[in-house]
Amino acid sequence: MSSFKTMDWVDGNLHLLDQTKLPSSEEIVICKTMDDVCVSIKKMVVRGAPAIGCAAAFGYVLGVRSLAKDLNVENMSSESCFNLVTKGKGKIYYSLLKTRPTAVNLEWALKQMQSVDYKEHESMESYLNAIESKAICLLKEDINTNLKIGEIGADFLGQCRSVLTHCNAGGLATGGYGTALGVIRSIKNRLGDINVFATETRPLLQGARLTAWELTKDDIPVTLITDSMCGALMQTREIDAVIVGADRITANGDVVNKIGTYTVSVLAKENGIPFYVAAPWSTVDLVTPSGRDVEIEQRNVNEVRGFGDSVWVQENLNIFNPAFDVTPVEYVSAVITERGVIRGRFDIQKWGNHEF
Repeated sequence: MSSFKTMDWVDGNLHLLDQTKLPSSEEIVICKTMDDVCVSIKKMVVRGAPAIGCAAAFGYVLGVRSLAKDLNVENMSSESCFNLVTKGKGKIYYSLLKTRPTAVNLEWALKQMQSVDYKEHESMESYLNAIESKAICLLKEDINTNLKIGEIGADFLGQCRSVLTHCNAGGLATGGYGTALGVIRSIKNRLGDINVFATETRPLLQGARLTAWELTKDDIPVTLITDSMCGALMQTREIDAVIVGADRITANGDVVNKIGTYTVSVLAKENGIPFYVAAPWSTVDLVTPSGRDVEIEQRNVNEVRGFGDSVWVQENLNIFNPAFDVTPVEYVSAVITERGVIRGRFDIQKWGNHEF
C-alpha cells in the first residue's frame, strides 16, 4: 500500500490530502459539506479520475445529510418525504457532476450512490447510514481494484525494469495504491527494484510535484525529466515501456488522459516502445463512441502564465489550456484493468459484454 492516505472519512467528514500544497507541505483539507467537496474537486485539492469519484461519493453523503436536516420528516407523509428527497438528490447529483466534465469515474460513482433507493428504507436515518456505507465501500473497492490491476500488470510486464510515466496515476490519484504506479509498485515488490522516469507534466507539474513525491516516499527510484525530453530518452533505449493512467477510455479504445499523453504515445510508437494504460473498469465508457465525442475540460489560462507566485508571460497573451488530450487506440499497446489485459477496440467490447 501507499505510505499515505489520499482521503479518509473521519467522524462524518471527508479528510483530503491537499495536493495543491505538495510536495512543500502535507496539509489536510476537511470537507464538512457537499460544497466543500465541490470546491476541492474544482481546485484540484483532490484529483485523478478514481479519486474524484470516491470524493464525490462522500460529497453525495454530505449533500443528502444536509438535505435531511432541512426536512421535517415527522410531520410529513412517506410519499411526500420520498418526493422531496428524490428532487433534492437530483440537485446534489448535478452539483457534483459538473465540477469536472472529462473524467468518467465521477459520473460512475454518483450513479452508484443514486442506486441506493430511499424507498427501500424505513427511515431517513436508515437511508443515510446506507449511503454512507456505500461511499465507504466504493473507497475500499477502489483500493482493492488498484491492487488487482497492480498484480495483473506485474504479470503482464514481466521483467520490465525501467519505465516512463506521465502525470500522476498513483495513490494520490485513486483511493490508494494507484493504477499506473500501482503496477510499478507491484513490479518493485516482485523484483526488488524498478527505475521510473517521470515527466514534470506541465502546466500544474503533477509529475514533478506528485509522482516524484509519492515514489520517493515509497523508496522507488525516480528520475524527473521535462516533458520535452521524452523523445531523447526513448532514443537512448533506457526505458522498457511507457505506462500511464486514464480519465476515460471510450468504446473504440481511445484513451483520454492528461494533456501531453498523446505526444508521449506517438514518440513511443515511433521508437518501438510499448505504450500501456492502467485503469479500473469504471474508467471504460462504452456509451461514448470515441475520444472525439468527449468534452475536454478547458482550465484557467493563469495555470499556463506561471506557477505559484511567479508569472513569466505578458498580460493579455492568448493561451490555450486543455486539461486532457486523446490518444487514439492504434497508439495503445494494451490497457491493464482489474478484469484483465485489453488489446484494441474489439477486446474492449468483449470484456464489456462479459459478466463479472
